[in-house]
Order: sequence, then C-alpha cells, then structure tokens
Amino acid sequence: MSDIITVAPGDTAATGAVRALLEREGLRLDAHVDYTCAIPDESGAFIATGSCAGNTLRCFAVDGAHRGEGMLHRLLDHLMAVQRARGNENVFLYTKCQTAPYFESLGFHEVARVPERVVFMENRPDGFSGALARWKAETPAGDYKNVGAVVLNANPFTLGHQYLVEYAAARSGLLHVFIVSEDASFFPADVRERLVRAGTAHLPNVVCHASGPYIVSQATFPSYFQKDEDEAIRGHAALDLVVFTKIAAALGITRRFVGAEKASHVTSLYNDSMHRLLPQAGITCEIIPRKEYAGAPISASSVRTCIREGRMDDLAALVPAPTLAYLTSKESAPVRAAIRRAENVVHY
Repeated sequence: MSDIITVAPGDTAATGAVRALLEREGLRLDAHVDYTCAIPDESGAFIATGSCAGNTLRCFAVDGAHRGEGMLHRLLDHLMAVQRARGNENVFLYTKCQTAPYFESLGFHEVARVPERVVFMENRPDGFSGALARWKAETPAGDYKNVGAVVLNANPFTLGHQYLVEYAAARSGLLHVFIVSEDASFFPADVRERLVRAGTAHLPNVVCHASGPYIVSQATFPSYFQKDEDEAIRGHAALDLVVFTKIAAALGITRRFVGAEKASHVTSLYNDSMHRLLPQAGITCEIIPRKEYAGAPISASSVRTCIREGRMDDLAALVPAPTLAYLTSKESAPVRAAIRRAENVVHY
C-alpha cells in the first residue's frame, strides 16, 4: 500500500490533483489549510487526501473506488501526528454529516452540526462542556433577568464597540461579552481581550469571556463545504449560531446585540443570518445603529486606517483611553508597523 506523502504548497501539479479529488467528492480546497497530505495509488494518482489548518483537520476525501480500505483512518493517524508535533492537544475536525459516525468511532466527539451541511467535532470528550463550565464559573451568581450577549473581535476595541456594550448593558440584567480568541488579527488575542476588559470595566453588570475555539471565527470555518463565498459566510454563521444557542442555553442568554453593518459585506450577511436564525432558538437578535464620528461609523477598520496613514492624532476621537494608551505605547510598535506594511487594513 502506498505511503502517505506531503503535498508541498508550491507543488502546483500535486495541489491540482488534490483539488481535483476534492471536487469529485463535492468539496473544494480550503484557502486556510497549512498542511496537506495525500495517498497515491500505484500509478501515482491521488486516491485520498486530508489537510490541517491550525489545530483543525479538514478537506478529507477518499476516491469512491477505494472506500472501505482504511484510507480515512490512515489519514487521521497521520494528521493527528502532525498536530501532536505542533503541540496541539485540543484538535477540531469538520466533516460531512454522513461521515461523522466514522470519526466518532475513531475518538472524535460532536460539538455541533448544521443538518445536511457540516458537523463540527473535537478529540476531547470534555472540551465544549469544559468551556461551558468555565464560562459559568466566570459568571457572578444571581437571579438575572434579560441576560444578553455581545461577541467582539475588537481589532482593536473602539468607541463604537464601547457604545455597543454600553447600550446592551443598559438593557440587560447581565451582559456576557465574548472576545474572539483566535489569533488571526493585527492585534494579538491577549491584547484585544485586555483592551475590551479595560474598556468595559466601568459597567458593573458586564462579564467578559475569552471565546476559545467555540464561537467560530471566519478564518477557521470550513468554507470548502460551500459552493461560493456568500454561501460560505451563511454556512459559517449557521454553524456558529448552532454553537451559540448551546452556549445561550447554558448561560440563560435570551438576547444578542449586534452593531448594524453597511460597509462590510461579510458582517452584513452574518447579521442577516443572526436576525433570521436566532429567534428560531428563542433568542432575540437586536441590531443597533453604529456610533458615528464626523458622519461615519466608528470601526476598527477606521482606526487601522488612521494608523496606516500616520494620522495618530485622530485616534483620540475613535478609541477609549485604554486603547489609546496602548496604541501610543512602545508595546504596540510591532502591531503598528505590521498595519503600515499591510496592503489593506479595511475589513469587508
């Protein structure tokens, strides 16, 4: 039986063969993969493939003529060895609904699914339940009415974010603020979390949580299951919201607050999905107007644009004091330098 081979990123012929195999199985090669392997047959044609993206496994495909030959098991063993070499103990996997039972037999546990689309799984039996327990432990005891939630990436935390949290806190007995943990932004996750906590410290009914891997970010969602980018965004939102409804049930959340979005196509589609899907789970979704300055919404993109263009004096009107202190500190120098080197700092 052929050995598993690594597909080098610059090997256009091998990557093309992986794409062709995935397409035959109704999938596409995810743009975020950082490691791909394949099993060739005796002629060298690829008959099975799988990939990693960070601490997730994705893009599994086995040629129909070779199913039942243990290909998935071999790929999974190989990719888990890659994850162990990376130091990742908590590993996630996306698969089609029909193959989820097979991965369950290999030690993976379902976190959530979108019927007829995708199943989100992890290798730890207590991963998601442990996160729920941690968020409960972080929540002050009390009999709260109108428990709300806000999810922020805060890249970085702005006066617009602060306005959203203040608005939501004023309409909630308790407000959970989830800060996206994935490090796929200009500002590191620990910095973003620190600035959110500092910028909301004056609100006594706000509790902040690191999202961990369970409030799914765009960079980790398996877009290879979708036919086009808009469908990928809607699919991302659907899976994210299935997970969120489980979190909401555990924490008693009945309302989610989001800022209106016109400039970002991605966020607009996501908000539309929330507005449609959350009420089906008994969760009110309230989309509120964005705070503005000089006739334009205050956004993280506008802050990054100021940094990129060297307009540091304009930041005081866009960010709270803790964010401003960070942005003008020596600590932020590498982040500011990365923003100035970037071709595009506006999120669409």
